Amino acid sequence: MKKAIPVSLVLVALSLIGFVILQINWVFNIVQTQEQKIMYKLDLAGREIADSLGSTQSIASIRLNNRAFQMPSFNAPPDPFSNKISYRLTATEVNNIIRKILAKNDLKASNVEYCIYYGPIITGISEYLSPDFANVSQKINEDPAYAANSFNYSYPINPRTDISNGFIISNETLTILMPYISKQAWHSLTWILIGSALLTLITISAFYLTVRNMLQQRNLSKIKSDFINNMTHEFKTPLATISLAIDALHNPKVKGNAEKTEYFGGIIKEENKRMNKHVETILQAALMEKEELQLNKTELHVHDIIRGLVDNFSLQLQDKAGQAITHLNAANDLISGDEVHITNLFNNLIDNAVKYSKPDVPPRIVITTTNSAKNIVVQLKDNGIGMSKESVKRIFEKFYRAHTGNLHNVKGFGLGMTYVKDIIDAHKGKIKVESTLGKGTTFTVELPLT
Repeated sequence: MKKAIPVSLVLVALSLIGFVILQINWVFNIVQTQEQKIMYKLDLAGREIADSLGSTQSIASIRLNNRAFQMPSFNAPPDPFSNKISYRLTATEVNNIIRKILAKNDLKASNVEYCIYYGPIITGISEYLSPDFANVSQKINEDPAYAANSFNYSYPINPRTDISNGFIISNETLTILMPYISKQAWHSLTWILIGSALLTLITISAFYLTVRNMLQQRNLSKIKSDFINNMTHEFKTPLATISLAIDALHNPKVKGNAEKTEYFGGIIKEENKRMNKHVETILQAALMEKEELQLNKTELHVHDIIRGLVDNFSLQLQDKAGQAITHLNAANDLISGDEVHITNLFNNLIDNAVKYSKPDVPPRIVITTTNSAKNIVVQLKDNGIGMSKESVKRIFEKFYRAHTGNLHNVKGFGLGMTYVKDIIDAHKGKIKVESTLGKGTTFTVELPLT
């Protein structure tokens, strides 16, 4: 089992890494394909625009150029400018033709710049051009990287074959530019890329949850084993004591001695109480986990509960030459709570302060009460062995037991502080822990007043 979990983690991690690499490779491939697709559409659109501009005639443009009512002169030489696009179409008409054809090819006109030249491109006259054409053209000429990531093609308008050399020539040329082809490709794949990112994120999250659950299961398995071993020890000791006491009662010398019979009977009774207490602790933890705890709330005076508990622990403290000091300063100590559970939670806190005291230092427990706006605040401070930062973080975890250093006689199941936290939560209160290893621990409990 111990070897299986690391191997499983490695295999799952390798699978995840492979999936992510394949996903990234797929994204870049699809972006490259989209770039080629955009360039192909631009080329088709450019050819179609050139053909449309070469064949479209507009009456409005002719009128604007004062040519609609001029009588042709049969003796005059042909006008070389008579078929210019700027004579046949207005700027608005040219723009509308280009936008319509770009939209037909699923291209955004806002991303495309164009220019229509009369004559050679280098020395020719620009008839119509888009607002940002000059800037984009300049960047393409000056920046090779920018040019490599841009579409820059020219298309002849009304082309014809030169009889003298067989070359294709034209009086006018359409140039189309689209900068940042990669950016356009990424933008056009926005939803696909978002879906891919979400799929990758879900896969990584599933991997994380799987790993976390595996580690939690391993920790739970370890905790369960520790709990069973601890519980076995806790029950084995009183059972062994009871067995010895029963054997002693069967001894003929003891049977006739009332004092010894009462003594061994008392041992059996005390050990039986001890086992019952363990059983109750486990049952309480089970009820808390199922959230079946029923509170029998009544009005309680916290000071009375604290005084009673301090009296109960007086013999244990005297045995260790220790003391419990109370500063019951709260003007109002009346709460609505379950007397049994409230008593048990403070009993657990005081019991821990006694159990986890230093072996060579008399325990000193200081219990102070004050009032906040709507709560009674109970602070319990000891000078015991204290806890590490890790133990403070985990002290309320079920079955967790802090390391006790050279204290080997501290018994329990690791359920006491979990019970304390659950009872305080059930009463809508708060608990805070402050501890320094080797110096002591302070618990601060807040419970709402009635």
